[in-house]
Amino acid sequence: MKILVTGATGGVGRLVVDELLALGATDVRALTVNPARAGLPAQVEAVRGYLGRPETLPAALAGVDRMYLAPLVETNEQVCRLAADAGVRRIVDMAGAKGDHWQVIEDGVEACGVPFVHLEPGEFMINSGIWSAQIAAGDVVRDGYGDVANAPIALEDIAAVAARCLLEEGHEGRSYELTGPESLTRRERVLTIGAALGRELTYVDLPHDELVEQLNLAMGEYGAWYADGLRQMAGHPQAAVQTVAELTGRPGTTFAAWARDNTDMFR
Repeated sequence: MKILVTGATGGVGRLVVDELLALGATDVRALTVNPARAGLPAQVEAVRGYLGRPETLPAALAGVDRMYLAPLVETNEQVCRLAADAGVRRIVDMAGAKGDHWQVIEDGVEACGVPFVHLEPGEFMINSGIWSAQIAAGDVVRDGYGDVANAPIALEDIAAVAARCLLEEGHEGRSYELTGPESLTRRERVLTIGAALGRELTYVDLPHDELVEQLNLAMGEYGAWYADGLRQMAGHPQAAVQTVAELTGRPGTTFAAWARDNTDMFR
């Protein structure tokens, strides 16, 4: 069974490659824009291509049975049609909550007719890196909506689920909401990072417009979108679900464990 991992040097895709190998997969093909510099394991077949340029994909799709599909909205529909034409028999896509910005990923996958598994992660723990410069510079984090609570997930846990959905039977046609094992407010996440660093951090709430200005510096055009999402979540905390534990047989990564493993990001 040949498995193609797209976005294979990205945050999740690279981890999917590692998870597949750890689970015993022996025929893994990795899509990357520069195979020579990808740094992939020797037993992985690195092929040149990019989802944003569908014309580069036919050779990469040849002979593929199952595919992990990284999210790229602009060309998703065309990529899915190419996968169907190539005879791919299962697509495991990473999208997001149903009805949000990433819904077009799931729509494109379903429209192409290939059996699918939808992965719907919430916010990534690594997004907390948005506070890294402030924490490195001092003990005050100026942000917004400090009482908004959600259950961020580690990239490693998304990859672990994706690998199992690629290899195992019984997942086709399913949509899996993925979160971390606990719901935390933004203020609690900052305090948790401080505990991992052995420091006492203070969270200062900014008015919405000031938050947008600050986020724009770090996120560009997505700053306003991110701030609006936080405003919508106010008063509607995201509950944690245990899908990661149920599918992998091990507990999901806690934010405290993630913070301890990533202290260098904030020093």
